[in-house]
Amino acid sequence: MNRTTLSLLAAVTSLAAVTGFAALTAPDGGTATRAEAPARLPVERSSLLCPAPATSDIAETVYTSITPRSGAAGGGSSSAASSTTSTAELRPSVTTLRGEAGDADGTGEEKKDGGEKKDGEDEAGQDGSTKKSPSEKPVVALAQPGKPVGAKVSGSAAPALVGTATGALASGWTAQQTTTVSAGSGRGVLGVSCTAPDTDLWFPGASLAKDRQDYVHLTNPDDTGALVDVELYGKDGALKSSLSDGIQVPAGASVPVLLSTLTTDPAEDVTVHVTTRTGRVGAVVRGAGDETGSDWLPASADPSGTLVLPGVPADATSVQLVAFAPGDDDAELKVRLASATGTINPAGAESLRVKSGMTASLDMKDVTRGEAGSILLGPAEGAPAAPVVAALQVTRGKGDKQEIAYIPATAPVTERATAADNRAEGSVLSLTAPGGTARVKVTASAGTEGGTQAVKTYTVKGGTTLAVSPPVPAGLKGSYALIVEPQSGGPVHAARALLLPEDGIEMFTVQTLPDDRGLVEVPAARQDLSVLGD
Repeated sequence: MNRTTLSLLAAVTSLAAVTGFAALTAPDGGTATRAEAPARLPVERSSLLCPAPATSDIAETVYTSITPRSGAAGGGSSSAASSTTSTAELRPSVTTLRGEAGDADGTGEEKKDGGEKKDGEDEAGQDGSTKKSPSEKPVVALAQPGKPVGAKVSGSAAPALVGTATGALASGWTAQQTTTVSAGSGRGVLGVSCTAPDTDLWFPGASLAKDRQDYVHLTNPDDTGALVDVELYGKDGALKSSLSDGIQVPAGASVPVLLSTLTTDPAEDVTVHVTTRTGRVGAVVRGAGDETGSDWLPASADPSGTLVLPGVPADATSVQLVAFAPGDDDAELKVRLASATGTINPAGAESLRVKSGMTASLDMKDVTRGEAGSILLGPAEGAPAAPVVAALQVTRGKGDKQEIAYIPATAPVTERATAADNRAEGSVLSLTAPGGTARVKVTASAGTEGGTQAVKTYTVKGGTTLAVSPPVPAGLKGSYALIVEPQSGGPVHAARALLLPEDGIEMFTVQTLPDDRGLVEVPAARQDLSVLGD
């Protein structure tokens, strides 16, 4: 069989796999062979990246990691098999330092600008060099699906984490990093679901205001370096960049970049666009204000003409919507609030125009007015559906007692999503059904230190947001995970708020729950040499 024949066979087989139904007919007019429909099987390898948690010596960080049990979301290996053939570990990244002599990302003397102290700075000089963490042991390691594992670290020296899960622990693997800083300009509860690496990410909602110190954290999970571009867009378009050669993120390293070092242009509301020329990175923005506290801003859902931003707390004192139009067309957006009783057009905040290539914002004030809700974005009547990305900056409390959190637009939960860190008190789960009524099963896992799984099913009426105190495992010790699985009806978007007040400050954080993408379509294929003829 020559190389041309083999290439033809490969092409035909690939076509059958993609279409799932292509008919292959033998030259002699024999019976057609029909490919089977693709099967949905659990992924067998996944990656997660957690940013360096804090720069404060009084920071306390909790990690919680879980892989949901297989079955409800489709197949998978047994727990027994996973404990012997699978791994799911988060390990310290390589520490990357930037200084006067060897600025790894071209951003200059960051500490002189009031920036963060770099992890491990005492161990390495100001030469842009890299060092591995002194500990090669994993910070968090799972043993079996269904049972979360937790870990705690204190102070400012905790590095970013790079993780990989394989085998039966890979499908739906989720980890959360929750940091509490009780005082100082960066005080607050900073929560983030550790992210998968990507090559193109949008972060509307950052700021270059004088009282802000916003960083984008870039973490490279791979064995080769990544070259990253970070673009900033304000209300008048692209901001002039002081960095033209990209940012080098070494293999296995994490690099925090102070946004104000990337441009001299002033801007209050900024959209950050992270792309890679080579490689891939996990990215998340840390927004911190002198008076507003701090939290993590994850990437928005992919650009779309309709977006859902779920989980605005009932007692929000201020909500600001920030949107960006990456396409060639302006976006005329209709803004709606899906509350507990229905969908309304909020007075004074019914619409937002977003010009192409520019960042626009809308002050929605206390839009929820004591009733938890979600923001729905779509094209205004008669306007085309121009794609946008969006996020909310939400404030609870007032004056020197206020605290911020971010809610990016998020995709629906198609099969399963997980919130990894929940406490006996302070968790609020928001479920939004922007279309038809939906039924949703919520499973509370066992605790990291003990407890028995609990399950409850909720009905979410179409056009509403249902905010509930989720089920808590009986005999809970430690933290636990919530697994959200739609059962029937229309699409569901979800978010979980963690309310941890301290010293009169309404500290909180909100994590959106996109689908965990633990299942992939695997086309059925078999060899059929009859297509080659005689």
